[in-house]
Amino acid sequence: TVQVYFQNKLKLALIGQSLFGREIYSHLRKEGHQVVGVFTVPDKDGKADPLALAAEKDGTPVFKFPRWRVKGKTIKEVAEAYRSVGAELNVLPFCTQFIPMDVIESPKHGSIIYHPSILPRHRGASAINWTLIMGDKKAGFSVFWADDGLDTGPILLQRSCDVEPNDTVDTLYNRFLFPEGIKAMVEAVQLIANGKAPRIPQPEEGATYEGIQRKENAEVSWDQSAEVLHNWIRGHDKVPGAWTEINGQMVTLYGSSLLSSSVPPGEPLEIKGAKKPGLVTKNGLVLFGNDGKALMVRNLQFEDGKMIPASQYFSAGETSTVELTAEEVKVAETIKVSMLVEEIRQKCGGLQLQNEDVYMATKFEDFIQKVVRKLRGEDEEAELVVDYVLKEVNEMKVKMPHQCFINGQFTDADDGKTYDTINPADGSTICKVAYSSLVDVDKAVAAAKNAFENGEWGRMNARERGKLMYRYFAGWCDKIQGSTIPINQARPNRNLTFTKKEPLGVCAIIIPWNYPLMMLAWKSAACLAAGNTLVLKPAQVTPLSALKFAELSVKAGFPKGVINIIPGSGKPSKEVINIIPGSGKPSKEVINIIPGSGGIAGQRLSEHPDIRKLGFTGSTPIGKQIMKSCAVSNLKKVSLELGGKSPLIIFSDCELDKAVRMGMGAVFFNKGENCIAAGRLFIEESIHDEFVTRVVEEIKKMKIGDPLDRSTDHGPQNHKAHLEKLLQYCEAGVKEGATLVYGGRQVQRPGFFMEPTVFTDVEDHMYLAKEESFGPIMVISKFQNGDIDGVLQRANNTEYGLASGVFTRDVNKAMYVSEKLEAGTVFINTYNKTDVAAPFGGVKQSGFGKDLGEEALNEYLKTKTVTLEY
Repeated sequence: TVQVYFQNKLKLALIGQSLFGREIYSHLRKEGHQVVGVFTVPDKDGKADPLALAAEKDGTPVFKFPRWRVKGKTIKEVAEAYRSVGAELNVLPFCTQFIPMDVIESPKHGSIIYHPSILPRHRGASAINWTLIMGDKKAGFSVFWADDGLDTGPILLQRSCDVEPNDTVDTLYNRFLFPEGIKAMVEAVQLIANGKAPRIPQPEEGATYEGIQRKENAEVSWDQSAEVLHNWIRGHDKVPGAWTEINGQMVTLYGSSLLSSSVPPGEPLEIKGAKKPGLVTKNGLVLFGNDGKALMVRNLQFEDGKMIPASQYFSAGETSTVELTAEEVKVAETIKVSMLVEEIRQKCGGLQLQNEDVYMATKFEDFIQKVVRKLRGEDEEAELVVDYVLKEVNEMKVKMPHQCFINGQFTDADDGKTYDTINPADGSTICKVAYSSLVDVDKAVAAAKNAFENGEWGRMNARERGKLMYRYFAGWCDKIQGSTIPINQARPNRNLTFTKKEPLGVCAIIIPWNYPLMMLAWKSAACLAAGNTLVLKPAQVTPLSALKFAELSVKAGFPKGVINIIPGSGKPSKEVINIIPGSGKPSKEVINIIPGSGGIAGQRLSEHPDIRKLGFTGSTPIGKQIMKSCAVSNLKKVSLELGGKSPLIIFSDCELDKAVRMGMGAVFFNKGENCIAAGRLFIEESIHDEFVTRVVEEIKKMKIGDPLDRSTDHGPQNHKAHLEKLLQYCEAGVKEGATLVYGGRQVQRPGFFMEPTVFTDVEDHMYLAKEESFGPIMVISKFQNGDIDGVLQRANNTEYGLASGVFTRDVNKAMYVSEKLEAGTVFINTYNKTDVAAPFGGVKQSGFGKDLGEEALNEYLKTKTVTLEY
């Protein structure tokens, strides 16, 4: 990140706790301020607060006082410990303890506090909740000077943001209050250090104070508008939870959203105090305000703590018993004397019956009910309904789904939003695609969780699962096994210890736009073979192949809820590259967001508590954010395949024709939109000029055109924003003094086409030598004849380590170079040669974890150890 170094620095005491406190502590230290002491809460259950952990790691003095005063007086030992650090300013980012005024006023500059509301509105401890409960259109925070009142001190600075219609406490905090609050606290400290911090008295007009809500006060009062009801429910979500009485039982409501579309059909549900019954629909519980408008609640929690999707309210109990006809009674009598499932199938006309149908029905009467329902067709899945978009392509009619795929059904986004997906060959709109919302993400996760825990998938034999799978990983399904381990015996008894490999549960996968179908297959195959269920988010600009895959998965026989696809909710890459001459670095931070890897849906997947694993392919900055979110939420397992700057070393003793051909493939294959593309070629000096000449000759023969034309050699870049970034990349190279030998321009035709490009004379300090282009740009540097160790040092001088390559006829040299290259994959006298059986993944900031091969399975499994004494 960009760092600005200020002239004036302060000695600070940080008083508080939490991840928010830790981040402010870290940022203040990064800006050069001296944190002379951290005062936080005692360890809980043997675990230190995050702020304490960070400070202890840095060697900063940490004090953990359970309280600061007794009977209104400051504890002497506590006061002495505080004064011993000699702070010039107290910073209170988030503090649950009462700090005495003599401590507040002790430092030279006093104390500043962060409060998550726009003071003087919502003073008190539940400010974010009350912002939502009261229906405020603006949320925000204040940094103020502490005084002897409750959140009444003079304002130093304030920031605000709009409250979205379906914002929650979590979304407001994560989107604005947390990240912007950190920046504001650092800014506030520096304003004080520079003597420029204002003290603006708080007005009393508009001041409010609200206390912490209790469960007994959180009952829903129904005679209000839908918006007011929605605000009440979301403002109490998750604590203490707004509740109502249904069928004599307290039921807590979670996951409220305003219903902007028409009310879906459903089954009425009487709710105490409500003038109009609710509707249990396939998407949730619809509730009505006194204005005739509606809202929808996703989840319900009963008094015993059990939580269910609101859509399952009427199916959560016992299934009603079917009354058998005379003919069905005869069938039941016949089944009584049948011993095998195969016999029952024959006697019932080929009835589709699994072994699981037998052992999941613990009583014979339950099994008869199951058979009769199947004979009547009641258990059959509804036929898949697909609203296709039709296109004429290469004299063929192509049918493409364009909606979300959740729980075995194609459906519009919950809020009805769509976006255009663009044909990069001519810039035209292919079709409109559903733009997934947070509600859709939660539905998909709930469907996957239910399929894993309660559905047919979780009960399915591994071999049966394999029959639905892709070729390579299909063979692994019934070969996932643990081992027996000899351990010390508990004499005179004996022990048996063995391990089991088990699926993780619900897994999320976020894939990039460069190989939308291949990346889907690479990751989902291992995930499903291991027995997990899946929520997959394709890139925003390339959703259609994933949705077609969803359609085919139904035809293949995958049970509903096992595979869920949520398109949309990404952010196209937009960046401006300005190079400081001679530095190889951008003059300001370059933000590169892979379309579809972030945004609403991706962030929700990384934070979702019901997801146990997230697999991601995309940029390194987004990968870091995902890893952080996964850790903070529920410490979910993560595998990351991130950016690369793969070096390709070509020695003079290579087979030059092959090196030229494969070197071009290493750069220009898939228009350079290839994670393992050779980001930098090192050519031995004696063959450098000839290599460049041959490459340019071959480029001139390449046909640029429509990718659906089989004679095309070079197609369009994936989307417009990426093309613009590549052109800026070339401009940066020219500005720094690299030689543009060929290309570097947009092709003058409709669509997002770029000329294959070659740069030479690229020096190690240049931007082109350090940063990935992810496009058809060959970056060439020469190295001195025979300087093997020198070129290896240059090749490894990168934070990335995804792939690498070497061309030489000398086997000893090739093996030496392959051992020294710091990359997850090394190609020798070939390139781009991946195989489903060979593990693939990076090192360093190119990520960790493997796709493909047996190792990929381990990314989606957990090991359980069982020890038996006998």
